Amino acid sequence: MALSKILSGAIFGIDAFCVEVETDAGMAGDPQIVIVGLPDAAVRESQYRVSSAVSNCGYEPFRGRITVNLAPADIRKEGPFFDLPIAMGILVASGALEQDSGTRRRKPGQPPPRDLTPMDIADVAMIGELSLAGEVRRVRGVLPIAMKLKESGITTFLVPEENAAEAAVVEGLTVYPVSSLRQAAQIITGEDVLTKPIRSSIDQIYAKHDYSSEPDFAEVKGQEMAKRAIEIAVSGGHNILMVGPPGTGKSMLARRIPSILPPMTLDEALEVTKIHSIAGLLPSSAPLLFTRPFRAPHHTISDAGLLGGGSHPTPGEVTLSHLGVLFLDELPEFHRSVLEVMRQPLEDGTVTISRVAGSSHFPCRFILVAAMNPCPCGYYGDANRPCRCSNMQIKNYRSRISGPLLDRIDIHIQVPATKFQDLQSIPEGETSAKMRETVIKARGVQTERFAGKRKILLNAMMGRREIEKYCFLDEETREILRFAMSDMHFSPRAHDRILKVARTIADIDNSTDIRPIHLQEALQYRTLDRTMWV
Repeated sequence: MALSKILSGAIFGIDAFCVEVETDAGMAGDPQIVIVGLPDAAVRESQYRVSSAVSNCGYEPFRGRITVNLAPADIRKEGPFFDLPIAMGILVASGALEQDSGTRRRKPGQPPPRDLTPMDIADVAMIGELSLAGEVRRVRGVLPIAMKLKESGITTFLVPEENAAEAAVVEGLTVYPVSSLRQAAQIITGEDVLTKPIRSSIDQIYAKHDYSSEPDFAEVKGQEMAKRAIEIAVSGGHNILMVGPPGTGKSMLARRIPSILPPMTLDEALEVTKIHSIAGLLPSSAPLLFTRPFRAPHHTISDAGLLGGGSHPTPGEVTLSHLGVLFLDELPEFHRSVLEVMRQPLEDGTVTISRVAGSSHFPCRFILVAAMNPCPCGYYGDANRPCRCSNMQIKNYRSRISGPLLDRIDIHIQVPATKFQDLQSIPEGETSAKMRETVIKARGVQTERFAGKRKILLNAMMGRREIEKYCFLDEETREILRFAMSDMHFSPRAHDRILKVARTIADIDNSTDIRPIHLQEALQYRTLDRTMWV
């Protein structure tokens, strides 16, 4: 009887944890593989993949009872992560792999063996799915697992060949790409001297994003007011709603927002890459994501699809949009329940999903960009085409969006139709590069302002205390706000968001104080929710 211990890893939510794969090969009992330690169906089925892979790679199957324990045993394990460490544990525990250093004995008909230096299995971690032929297939979540293993003191990591570049992002970790179980076994025993470890410097991988391939705002004719509102929204991290008839360029404007977002810092790139790795959306050709995410889910999406969920929680669209943009086109067409569950994430910047096995916390700091028509037919208020909707139809259509949700959208902007003759005469507008410079400059002011405040990076994240400190109004400006609040019946939440937008406009103008012109511009971005939803 022999016992082996091999380190691996798994994920829960967006966090990784180490898993010790203990394998006992005993002669007593029926020949079978028993897996314990709260495995799910995919983990339990690994016994069939592992046994076939071991045989098809040329190793003699073990004839006794094999017990595999996945520790810690109180956390549920899911997915095919453990195929490779289980197979390797069986080979080591059964004696199929020699772990002693020195010269191997010569077998009849073979050339003299060379001196081998096997790895210490206690210092090696591995992960991967096995095919029946023994090929190692890629898995998701390798980056967070690699980061956790590095924290635990592991220096060598065997991963599927397609995941190697992703794992190599973690500095100080020696990553071996493996394509088969036999190759992994030969790396452990020292027989494979051709497979070289991948060591990457994260500073070399990380690079500034190339914006040349992005759509440019200069391609949008007209809609200067909407462009200005988008520039303000991106500068301060504010949510924005665009209302206008079909074909006015709402989607076109929204899809150009990534071109004016500032480049991600290295920490932000790692955080975004980690989320997409866990979701299985990280391309094998991109070990580190350089671009801020832009997600545009269809209006038929469910609550779980938007927020995340499942028995073993996975990230939803709001988390996949973290540090980027979530675009909801045709906002009233989304189910009301789906829109309402967004209220707490918009306020807190995090999603908490509780299950029997524990709670998962998903970050979701994103800019919400929403677009909608003013009525079901889309032409209410359009000077070119008459509206065919009744007052009741218009009221029911707009009532799909609740007041509390509207209050959480800082900027409301109308996007009117542009006449054909105007399209021919309107000159090319401001480029994305110029707008991006403005955004970076304004965010730089906010970075200095909130230095030392870990949870506040942009004006949109300010709480009541920060609003009182950084949004001071003189008597003239305060009187304008007092009149607007009483005349337009804004809620206290809308009051705070108006001040946040005014603070961002002042930052764009490089003004220390919020002047009346800044507040007046911020107020005009809150008029639609009082003219359309009354």
